[in-house]
Amino acid sequence: MNSAHSSSPPVAEETDDRDDGPRVALKILVAGGFGVGKTTLVGAVSEIRPLRTEEALTDASIGVDDLDGVAAKTTTTVAMDFGRITLRDGVAIYLFGTPGQERFWFMWNELSRGALGAVVLADTRRLMASFASIDYFERKGTPFVVAVNCFDDADRYDPPEIRTALDIDPHVPVLLCDARRTGSAKDVLVSLVEHALRLAGGASPRRPDRSR
Repeated sequence: MNSAHSSSPPVAEETDDRDDGPRVALKILVAGGFGVGKTTLVGAVSEIRPLRTEEALTDASIGVDDLDGVAAKTTTTVAMDFGRITLRDGVAIYLFGTPGQERFWFMWNELSRGALGAVVLADTRRLMASFASIDYFERKGTPFVVAVNCFDDADRYDPPEIRTALDIDPHVPVLLCDARRTGSAKDVLVSLVEHALRLAGGASPRRPDRSR
């Protein structure tokens, strides 16, 4: 799967006048298949109470969503999850978790506007559920990383094996993470920001290159 890359990352300047307020805002999407841990990751790192739009599962998911490994799941995100985390140097990351169920995919275009990049969460028990997100961001030319959420009962595979199984380009980072742990989830976000800036030619989020 080959992907195109935008020449510079979207960066929004903050208008907060406080000395300790964020100066740069970055938008990041958290995507992946149904039940892969998107809501969990956003909640693990958000410094504000996450906004969640979860509803009870209905019969509409029967025969459509892959429930392998997540049979006990009773809710699904129908619009988005939203959270915020402030990194050092006044960089605020706004997180938007995308719906995982196929009937809500129409919202992806709206949520992806202005995004620096995306985290595609994957579950080794259901790797095929990640293909839709990977294909979408490749077509859009959106920088992304693949983060394998290491569920307790899932088989463990090395990143090179996962890269081969997902057929993604060599430059796309593949990481292992525990979406429940703040430090692990934060490492994934930092890796995505670094990856997006590398693709943009090393542009700094403090001084975005707007000439391209």
